[in-house]
Amino acid sequence: MKRGTKITLSVVGILTIGGVAVVARVLGSDGSSEMRTVEVVRDSIVKKALAVGNIVPDVEIAVKSQVSGVVGSLMVEEGDYVKAGQPLLEVKPNPTPIELADSKRQVQLREIDLENLRRDLERKKELRERDFITQEELERANRDYEQSRVQVQMAQERVALLETGRVRINNRNIEGVIRSPIDGFVLETRVEQGDPVVPLSNFQEGTVLVTMAEMSNLIFRGTVDEIDVGRLNEGMPAMIKIGALPEARIEGEVYSISLKARTEDNATVFPIEIILTDIQGAVLRAGYSANADVIIERRDSILVIPERVIEIAGDTTRVKVLGDGGVTETRVIKTGLSDAVTIEVLEGLEEGEKLVEPPPREIS
Repeated sequence: MKRGTKITLSVVGILTIGGVAVVARVLGSDGSSEMRTVEVVRDSIVKKALAVGNIVPDVEIAVKSQVSGVVGSLMVEEGDYVKAGQPLLEVKPNPTPIELADSKRQVQLREIDLENLRRDLERKKELRERDFITQEELERANRDYEQSRVQVQMAQERVALLETGRVRINNRNIEGVIRSPIDGFVLETRVEQGDPVVPLSNFQEGTVLVTMAEMSNLIFRGTVDEIDVGRLNEGMPAMIKIGALPEARIEGEVYSISLKARTEDNATVFPIEIILTDIQGAVLRAGYSANADVIIERRDSILVIPERVIEIAGDTTRVKVLGDGGVTETRVIKTGLSDAVTIEVLEGLEEGEKLVEPPPREIS
């Protein structure tokens, strides 16, 4: 270097990786780049796994009907809060003419059978008084009469349900009004007035009329890649970010990790559930898209450097340290936790030392 030549040290840019690395460039008098350095600083490293999913109710209820017919009227709208037992909608009977006529004919036939059994019972009472039949025969006739009377009542109730949709059985009103099973919000109404309703039975699932949930108990439900699932455990903390609420930071805790994988978009993922422990005043809605960072390990106030400045050969990790007078020194260091961008330094460096970055790769 010629005597009298000025050396200008200029910071042309500050690059932060994980909020830790200060980048400087030493410039010669002709403006040419000589080397880039980063400083060893203290910061935090968080090792985490990403889960992608949605905010959903912990329990969502599908309300169905046990009677067939058509939707007569809707008494609630989506978003309404209802109490248990409050009417949601009415299902009106919609029998075909053949069904209604057949039901009425069944009542007539049952009434004829009942009358015949009544007469038979009266005759057997007289025969029993004369000791022409046994007590068992009289009791059998009385039992047949009572069974027939119940069958007539059932046939009449069926006709009443088909015609009016209402009937009273054993001091209990049976009607087509569907009531809320819980205190909660109406998430979605799946039917409109006039839509047909298939009843719930042992042989069919039935029509979903309304979906409901108790919105105070929301969870994150999503999936995590198979590469990360082996590092997760129940109880790990998580930070949840909601796309529709960019300022909200929701805290959670891993509640369950599925034992069985599934395939989504040609990738193998595992379902995961995270309970929300602190929503920090955010107003959440069912269905919000969200990402969850599950905290696997965290270390604070440690020496850190960018991973790009280290050189690994076998089991040895080296860096180039810039000393006084611009002299560089290759030094062996020991590293710890890494988040794939920043790495912890356990031994070999001190806070404030400057490391030389490797030259950028040339693209041919």
